[in-house]
Amino acid sequence: MTQATNTVRFVLDGQIVEAQGKRRTTTVLDYLREQLQRTGTKEGCAEGDCGACVVMVGELNSAGTGVDYVATNSCIQLLPSLDGKSVKTVESLKKADGTLHPVQEEMVKCHGSQCGFCTPGIVMSLVNMVQTNAQPSRLEITDALSGNLCRCTGYAPIIDAAAKACEKKAALKIDDSSDIALLKEIKRPSTPTMSLDGEIIVQPVVRTKKGNEFVSPSTLAEVADYLVKHPTTTLLAGSTEIGLQVNKQFSRPDHIMYLGNVKELRQVDETDKAWRIGAAVSLTQVETLVAKAYPDFAEVLRRFGSPPIRSTATLAGNIANGSPIGDTMPCLMALGASLVLRRGDKSRRVSLDNFYTGMKKNVLEAGEFIEAIELPKPVSGQVFRAHKISKRFEQDISATCAAITYSLKSGKLSGVKLAYNGLAPSPCRAPKLEAVLEGKAPSDVKAADLDAAITASFTARDGLRATWVYRALVARNLVLEFIEEHTSEVA
Repeated sequence: MTQATNTVRFVLDGQIVEAQGKRRTTTVLDYLREQLQRTGTKEGCAEGDCGACVVMVGELNSAGTGVDYVATNSCIQLLPSLDGKSVKTVESLKKADGTLHPVQEEMVKCHGSQCGFCTPGIVMSLVNMVQTNAQPSRLEITDALSGNLCRCTGYAPIIDAAAKACEKKAALKIDDSSDIALLKEIKRPSTPTMSLDGEIIVQPVVRTKKGNEFVSPSTLAEVADYLVKHPTTTLLAGSTEIGLQVNKQFSRPDHIMYLGNVKELRQVDETDKAWRIGAAVSLTQVETLVAKAYPDFAEVLRRFGSPPIRSTATLAGNIANGSPIGDTMPCLMALGASLVLRRGDKSRRVSLDNFYTGMKKNVLEAGEFIEAIELPKPVSGQVFRAHKISKRFEQDISATCAAITYSLKSGKLSGVKLAYNGLAPSPCRAPKLEAVLEGKAPSDVKAADLDAAITASFTARDGLRATWVYRALVARNLVLEFIEEHTSEVA
């Protein structure tokens, strides 16, 4: 097959699809429905909340012998990011003899569908789960479904259907053997293109007549080179933010760079003292990474969003977005995380405490980007606690999230680091509250002193999700809860 230019190529059910001449901001959902007539995939919210649009996006595994899938909200994913990958829709589940996938069969038997609009997305979320977990617990089933809204059936028959389907273990895996050779054929290059003068040329996936581009580099050097030349480029990783801007604000960035194919940015390197988490590492991977060391952080990540959101969204993306109610930043600040920033061939390290300069403003210079997050590992005697407060417990935007680290020495708090979101224009440490805590026994900390420190630290602001009175009260009570739970030294 000849290499087509200005063309997005992906594998769909044993065939290579070539999407030519499409807008850079065309969503996967729109292309599936309007161009390929895969209308089983639905649009409900166009912002990654309802799950009616869930499909499975796959990549060759590291050995090149199979396909690794993630459930994905196709409504917020941009079509050019599929280049070199494969897609499975609900139509993909029907076998050549007309039989359905066990999940579909049990959904019918258990009466798990009424209006049916949400059903394809529910099925795809469950099918994605059973590719790697054929014996899920009820909790794992409900977590897999947490990004799928059903307005009429209720979830009991859906959960029952998932459990019954998993009794048919042999038929749960999708047969994607015909896709493997095709994925190898359309695999994106792993080395940069060089000019005759030895300069890097980042080949566009899509380029418009006006010179606007969607590029998908494979190396860190390409990323750095392109951003020096095009410093206003929009960086795309999980598309959980940019997808919203495209759908809701009709944003059309001139230059878009997709980071999902850069191997260096998808790695986690480990030393005795810290993890170095690449900028394109997903929240799902981070959740698994920190689950044992920092279970409260893992729980904050679990509540961050549904599996399709967590499997695509990245830690660096949440940090770079800089929302005042970003959930990961208080945890990272309390744990003393730092960022590796890069521009061209030069790198520098900045403590996350010092990264933000205002609401959605930071210290990044033109052409500079987050290369990695360095997260310290726990040390002996360290206590870490974090909790998110929101109107809805699961997958809701924070009223505030608080995180703290400390140790107890001779019964007194030591090395206190406390951070919040939702109280200031950006997530931040709370040094005045830290000073109230440092050197005191937990029983000696007074609520009135914490209240005074909160008043001195933050400007009172009512918001859409909570009044200031409520936020301030929660901010104080979380601290009291965090320190009262540990009244003896941790070994």
